[in-house]
Order: sequence, then structure tokens, then C-alpha cells
Amino acid sequence: MNNIKTAVMTRKRYFIVFLLFVTGVINYLDRTNMSIAAPQMLIDLKITKIQLGTIFASWGYAYTAFQIPCGWLVDKVKPKYFLGGILFFWSIATFILGLSGVFFVIVGLRFVIGMFEAPSYPTNNKIVTTWIPESERASSIAIYTSAQFVGVAFLTPVLGWIIATYSWHAIFFTTGALGVIWSIIWIWRYNDPKECPGISQAELDLIEENGGEINISEVAKEKSDFASVLKDLGYIFTRKKLLGLFLGQFCVGGATIFFLTWFPTYLVTELHMGFIKAGFMASVPFLCGFAGVLCSGFFSDFLVRKGCSLAIARKTPIITGFALTTAVLGATMTHNNTLIITFMSIAFFATGLASITWSLVSSLAPIRLIGLTGGSFNFVGGLSSIIVPTAIGHLASINDTGFMYPLMFVAALGVVGIFCYIALLGKVERVQDYK
Repeated sequence: MNNIKTAVMTRKRYFIVFLLFVTGVINYLDRTNMSIAAPQMLIDLKITKIQLGTIFASWGYAYTAFQIPCGWLVDKVKPKYFLGGILFFWSIATFILGLSGVFFVIVGLRFVIGMFEAPSYPTNNKIVTTWIPESERASSIAIYTSAQFVGVAFLTPVLGWIIATYSWHAIFFTTGALGVIWSIIWIWRYNDPKECPGISQAELDLIEENGGEINISEVAKEKSDFASVLKDLGYIFTRKKLLGLFLGQFCVGGATIFFLTWFPTYLVTELHMGFIKAGFMASVPFLCGFAGVLCSGFFSDFLVRKGCSLAIARKTPIITGFALTTAVLGATMTHNNTLIITFMSIAFFATGLASITWSLVSSLAPIRLIGLTGGSFNFVGGLSSIIVPTAIGHLASINDTGFMYPLMFVAALGVVGIFCYIALLGKVERVQDYK
């Protein structure tokens, strides 16, 4: 392998962002395929809305429980094989899910998928912190974060067609097989900056001189025992800035998880749409979310390049997104399906605006603890994937209220998120390590 570095400026970092984008599409397809299959599963398996909420939440239990230990692993293991390996195993579990028709087996498999997906975003964040200079970081994070909306927006109608033509089982076969193939491609094509074939010394210098941590793998090599990990965690969770960031992520995740779990069921059961129409209508808010996250990331980096502080550049789109999330309340005030989809689209655009929060993890976390901080951040955010789907299942089951209370709950999360970013997070600057 030729690793000779030249003075010519290369653009290898953009290819890494592309790899992360495709990985994100597959990641979120495997997270949300259950929401697309859910309306048909309610009929075929004769499960209740509360049981469906349990299925949705089972992924969240595992995803959340494994965030912190997996965050520690992210600091210790190179992403080339780590991300490729977890992608392979969660895709296998997804494929097997298509063979099942038993409630408890489905719950168990969703738990396994959540377990293997747990380190994905902390790993993505480590890769971006390693490869991307600060002035390009929010837009890079926006690009791969937008994958969650792109994959669902463009492929939800396809998955709806698969259900109508074949069955809900075929969704899991399709998405699982895609993931297995991509895991092999990832291991083949990804490398850390200093090990990347063909990268120029000029690009390495550009990354390092503008906030990219190309030596992050060396920084994280020191050994740590259980007591030191607990001490690190205690330090992370007692920093006011990080606590505000973590609680804000719960609110972002909570608003987003409604769309990633219950929204298609809302369209079918509340608005009485057929599966194919629901698939197309569900794609509209996801496209708006896609637009929101790209606008957020590129606008934020634009502000950085114009000399604005990181606090203004990063927090302005996030807080605006939280404020616009309350648009979901408009859906409780009309029976017009077009207006309802419009309000939902505004709200999902808003979750896109607020979704560049990972750029703040890159900017605030102590370098030695970038993975553990990312895991802790995703742990708190992951609690929303447990609490919100379960709460919505119960709120939607209240007699004769439909989805009024769930939508009020989603709007309230936006208000709390604003408080976290204004009152707790404060100035955007890296938290100093205590060592």
C-alpha cells in the first residue's frame, strides 16, 4: 500500500463523509423499518398499540443501555473494523427479524439491533473529529445526519410498496441484506487519516491546523480500569455545559423519535390512509427534515467562516429548530389532511435544524474522552427512544383523544430543549480534562 504523502491538496475527507452518509442511510433504515411495517404487523400479529410501543422501545432499551460502555470502546478501538463489525451484526439481526412472527422474539431481535447500533453515532463523531476541520464540521455532520431523513424519505414509498406487494417480512430481508453488503464495503474502503492511501501531506496539515484531531487514536491508547472509567463518567456528568448538551439531546431525540416510530401508524390509524399512500405522505416530512438538517449544517459553518462565535453559529439553528417543533400542535386543530401534513413537515424541518448537536460534542468534549462523552450524550438522548414511544403508546390509548396528547408532549420537548441550550450550555468551548 502506498502511503507516500505529497504536497498536492487532496480531498479524501469528503470521501469519508460520503461513506458516513451511506452508513447513516442504512443505519436509519434498520432503525425505522419497524415503523413502516408496524401498521401491517398490528393486523397480522394481532398486537395492541401498547405492545407495539414495547417493540419500539425494546430497541431503545438496548441502544441506551450500551451507550456508555460502547462509548468507552469507541475511545479504544479503531473505527475501521469496529463500525464494520457492528454494522454486519445488526444487519444479520434485521434479516432474521423477517423470519419471525412471535411478539417476544421480535422484541428480543429489536433489542439485539439496538445493542449493535449503540456505538454507531459515537464512532461517527470520532471519525468526524479525526477527519474534518472545525470550519467544515457542522456541514459534514449535517450531511451524514441527513441520511436518517434521506433514507426514510426516498425509501419509505418503496418499503410501503414492498408491504403492499409482498409482506412486512420482506422489508427486513431487504434492509438486512443491504447492511451486510455495506459492512464489507466499509472495511474495504475506510482508513484513519495517517493510514489513508493517497492522502497528501497538505490535506493532513489542513485538517490538523484547523481543529481536526488526526492523532486521536494515539491519545486514546492509555489503559484504564473500572474505577478510572467511573471517575471519568462522574466528571463528564458534573460539567454544566455537557449536562445541558445531554438534556437537550433528549429533547431532540424525543421529537425525532415520534416521526421515526409512530408517525406512519398515525397516518394509517388516525388519518385512515392506505399503506402505499401513507408511505408517500410520510416521505414529505422526512424530505423537509432532510432540508432542515442541511440548512442547519451549512448555515452554521457559514457563520463560523464569517467570524461568528461557535455559540452563535451552532446554537442559533438548534434553538430555532426547537421553537419550530411546536408546529405539531397545529395538527390537533384541524381535520384537513393537507394542513396536518404541512404542520408535520414544518415540525420535522425543525428537528432537522436542531439535529447538528453532534457538532457540539466535537467542540465541547475533552479529547481524551471524546468517545465516552459521545456515548454519554447518546445515552441521555437514547432514553427518549425508550420513554417517548412508550409514553405515546399510552397517551394515544386514552379514550377518544387520538393523538392530541402525544403531539402536545412532542411540542413540550421543544420548549424544554430551548431552556437547556440557553440556560445550561452557555459558551461553546472545549471542557478541560481533569488529568
